[in-house]
Amino acid sequence: MTILLYILLGIVGLIALILIVALFSKKNYSMERSITINRSSQDVFDYLRHLKNQEKFSKWVMTDPTMDVKITGEDGQIGFIYAWDSKNKQAGAGEQELIGLTEAKLIEIEVRFLRPFKGVAKTPFKIDALTATQSRVTWGMSSSMAYPMNAMMFFMNFDKILGNDIEISLKRLKGILEK
Repeated sequence: MTILLYILLGIVGLIALILIVALFSKKNYSMERSITINRSSQDVFDYLRHLKNQEKFSKWVMTDPTMDVKITGEDGQIGFIYAWDSKNKQAGAGEQELIGLTEAKLIEIEVRFLRPFKGVAKTPFKIDALTATQSRVTWGMSSSMAYPMNAMMFFMNFDKILGNDIEISLKRLKGILEK
């Protein structure tokens, strides 16, 4: 009986520690990565504005090529929604919506995650013309986590984890656009 009591106290103590850590952990995160692509800013913009093109370069979208995809609206236009549902726990379920376009400069996307965790993130593409035939593409992600889930930010380096995935995706994008 004494061992069971110690185990129970240990579990309660661990839960209390996590809740305390969450009180002091940040709730928001933001990160971005950039790459230079030898194409005009208009060419890059025209490719990225079509969310379905992410199937060719995004590590996240490519996680499960067999996932169910439902599209709503006209791809490349504000209001277009690309929804996915996967049995693969890494891909989960959710949707991304094209919420803003600034010609040859900015593509604003809102991602709404349903599974494995609910959440909303902004994942914009910023495009800067460096020359007439060269552009810098910056892809970012910003979001927040509610208490007590924000305790994960204390233990995990979101900038590194998400940043690595974005870097892989941007390199694929560069390869596609520079063919």
